[in-house]
Amino acid sequence: MNMYIMAFLVGGLICALGQLFLDFTNYTPAHLLVGVVVIGSILSGLGLYEPLIDIAGAGVTVPVMNFGHILTSGVLMEVERDGFLGLFAGVLEQGSIGITASIIIGFLTAAIFRPKE
Repeated sequence: MNMYIMAFLVGGLICALGQLFLDFTNYTPAHLLVGVVVIGSILSGLGLYEPLIDIAGAGVTVPVMNFGHILTSGVLMEVERDGFLGLFAGVLEQGSIGITASIIIGFLTAAIFRPKE
């Protein structure tokens, strides 16, 4: 039960901070999206994202911040294995599952429902 509470609190804090960022700055949601992905990537590169997952669980793996973590962890894993070429292979290998799922779900949604023109 404690894990559910931590996930709710940490995920809610991330969302609340994002909303405050949008409310009190002139930045757009696109700026926030890129910033949160970069923050996730930086935390992953510094080795701080995995301990955060252990504490908050789905509170940090569901938001878009996790996408930066996935990309960075893939790059770090492939660089360790293949050297410089791992910079390119790691991003494609780890991120392709989420990107493919997004494309397929988006296509099916557009095929089932009428998108506005």
